[in-house]
Amino acid sequence: MGKLLAPMVGKVIDIKVKEGDTINVDDVVMVVESMKMETPIYATESGTVKELKVNVGDSINEEDVIAIIE
Repeated sequence: MGKLLAPMVGKVIDIKVKEGDTINVDDVVMVVESMKMETPIYATESGTVKELKVNVGDSINEEDVIAIIE
């Protein structure tokens, strides 16, 4: 089981997956707005999304756990 960590400070503006989805390395998991730029967050491992730790509109900090991949 792995943790997907936020690579930057920002605000979650879109979540592209839901719990139970199967994902592959480099799939876009969510989009974060930081400094008025939209940045996709990519999966760092393949597996199933066990839990999303954030919702659209949430503020995140660098290295926050944003999803659990199993």
